[in-house]
Amino acid sequence: MPNLLPVPTTPLETPLLRAIRGIHARFTPLHEGEVASYIPELGKADPDHFGIAVATTDGHVYEAGDTAVPFTIQSVSKAIVYALALDMLGSEKVEAAIGVEPSGEAFNSIRLKADNRPFNAMVNAGAICCSGLLAEAAGDEAFELIRTTLSRFAGRDLAVDDAVFQSERQTGDRNRAIAYLLRTYGGVRGDVDHILDTYFRQCSVLVTARDLAVMGASFANHGVNPVTGETVASNYAVARTLAVMISSGMYDFAGEWIYRVGVPAKSGVGGGILAALPSQLGLGIFSPRLDAHGNSVRGLRTCSALSDAFDLHMLSRRDDVRTCIAADYDFRTVPSKPGRQPHEQSILEQRSSSIRVLELAGKLSFATMDYVTRRLTDPAGVPAFLILNLHRVSTITDAGLRLFTGLIRNQLPASTTTVIAGVEGNSPVAPQVKAMKEEGVRVRIFPTYDAAVDWAEDQIVYRHGGFSQIGIEADLSGQALLAGLSPQELADLSRLGTRVVFDAGTRIIDAGEPPARVYFLVRGMVSVRSMHDVRLSTLIPGMAFGELALIDQPRSADVWADTEAVCLEISAEQFRAFQETHARAADRIMRNLAILLAGRVRMATARIDMLTG
Repeated sequence: MPNLLPVPTTPLETPLLRAIRGIHARFTPLHEGEVASYIPELGKADPDHFGIAVATTDGHVYEAGDTAVPFTIQSVSKAIVYALALDMLGSEKVEAAIGVEPSGEAFNSIRLKADNRPFNAMVNAGAICCSGLLAEAAGDEAFELIRTTLSRFAGRDLAVDDAVFQSERQTGDRNRAIAYLLRTYGGVRGDVDHILDTYFRQCSVLVTARDLAVMGASFANHGVNPVTGETVASNYAVARTLAVMISSGMYDFAGEWIYRVGVPAKSGVGGGILAALPSQLGLGIFSPRLDAHGNSVRGLRTCSALSDAFDLHMLSRRDDVRTCIAADYDFRTVPSKPGRQPHEQSILEQRSSSIRVLELAGKLSFATMDYVTRRLTDPAGVPAFLILNLHRVSTITDAGLRLFTGLIRNQLPASTTTVIAGVEGNSPVAPQVKAMKEEGVRVRIFPTYDAAVDWAEDQIVYRHGGFSQIGIEADLSGQALLAGLSPQELADLSRLGTRVVFDAGTRIIDAGEPPARVYFLVRGMVSVRSMHDVRLSTLIPGMAFGELALIDQPRSADVWADTEAVCLEISAEQFRAFQETHARAADRIMRNLAILLAGRVRMATARIDMLTG
């Protein structure tokens, strides 16, 4: 029979990729502007080259056109070198030497502020001063330090176009004038030629449009290169660099740019533009035709088109802080887990408001975390156990973490135990949550929601005498799995089984073993634990475990004896023998098992309804 299913040969085109390709096709015929020629080597660029790349903060790169064509980074390097200086030399030293105000003039203006500092690090005077500070600190290693940093931002090793470097060196009289003016006022110290060589080489580093997109994404990702996962700049340096890019990155076109496009960006006379929208994307464009301001004509049009199409303007955000709470409930609306003894269930039902759950989602920022704290200001709504489920939280900002910590330390009463759930090893917020506990914040942390609920319920049951029978032997009549069996049927089942005793610390069930036995806990306490030895639930006399052996389903967790545990052990073969002689009782047991499993499904469904309703 022929295979009627189509065999895909290329990946499907996503909407963003389609939009980028459409914009590339739309502006390719645009031939306005001229290639920079004041540096002779730049004048040799092919004016028809045009590439667009977009890098996301999870490391995916979309490309259209000439995104692999190398060109010199030129003034785009200023942003990265400024971030490097802030991290290496400290903000106090850098900010004492270089201002942060827009100049309103051309990028190569020979003019300083009234206090004889450069206006900002995005114009030539500020960039030369910045390179001078690094040269003063690192000496002959200054340029290699810069090249390495540019490479780390790009995620690959970058080289220098020596021909462009020599051309800039031979024609850089205006930059020499700026450098000597700076030295006159103490803006740079030492050998001017060495400082300028560092600066000229910095501008002559070869990049591609893809490189600029990844660099932009590293800024957007708060200093972490999303392709390599390496931290390339501090959050402080990134925030301050983006701030200067907003006001000055596009030279004397910066005001128009931020008004119309609204994305921090830096351009270069090599035809490149780097843009970075925090927490969303990095954009790299290469097209050598420049306008009168020294910005790429196609690059400007491309950025404007993308910003309009996807509402990327940074001041046009419409986030609603209320979406950070996906659900807020207690166990009056969502049932607790089934399978407990009747007296335990009674305790939990009588105290169903003792556990409150907040399902949090997305980014916990200053605004969203403030909203969470305000949901908990009514003392009547603060329970004995507050479970904050972070399973769907992607990020906690520094400000959000401070409010989170303050909520637990200062706002909640001492009678409330805070439980954080959904923090598994690969959770993006796991390091912050664990660090919070290491700093002395009183909180319980569990990898899953179910484990957190089990623990909180155990605490309520324990506090109200529900576990007083741990040392007392329970008969089979109280087993939820055996409900409805007659005394004679219970006695016959008991005679089939074997009474076994497990010392404390014994692993009773190994998840890797085939399901072969069911255990009825008669005395003591056991715990169900994950493969990573995380307690998932606690079992006490009158509860069963290993019951999936009755339907030959694989196990997913280990069971350990917390105390000396006495169990009635019944093998699958023994249960089948019981089925043959006690068909009604065996049928009742299977129905009870179905009810227990259905109860677990109902709990999960109730949570889903709560989260999606």
